[in-house]
This record gives sequence, structure tokens and C-alpha cells, in this order.
Amino acid sequence: MKTWPVQDAKAKFSEFLEACLADGPQMVTKRGAETAVLVPIAEWRRLHASAKPSLKSLLLSDEARTELLVPARGTARRRRIEPMR
Repeated sequence: MKTWPVQDAKAKFSEFLEACLADGPQMVTKRGAETAVLVPIAEWRRLHASAKPSLKSLLLSDEARTELLVPARGTARRRRIEPMR
């Protein structure tokens, strides 16, 4: 995977895009740190389709909406604690 400084990726975007389409993913760096990757759309769709949903997206989804599983206050059985002798 070729690495492009952000300035070069911006200045030569057409070349950057063509390299992505011809050679696959292209890494972008900002101040020497890896920042982003440009990938062909087919690869993005494949990765996106195989990705598992995050916990946040699961909790916010309609499928996660169920009746409250916690018993109402005061209705739970409590364990009796024996006093020490």
C-alpha cells in the first residue's frame, strides 16, 4: 500500500484516485501519522457488508427495544443475611 502525505493527496487527487483504482488501498498521512485510507468502492462495500454492528448501533436499533427486563422496584426477592454470632 502506497503512502501519501496529505498535501500530495490533495495536490494530486486525480493521481491518488487512479492509484487507488489500479493498485488498491492508498494510505494518507498527516504530519507523519497514518490518518486515513482511500479504498475502491467494491472493497469498501465488501468490508462494510462483513462488519459486525457495534454495541452502540445494536442498542440504538429497533431490534434492541424490548420490555424492561429489570423487575419493578420492591418486587425483587432479597437474600436474607444472617447476623454474625
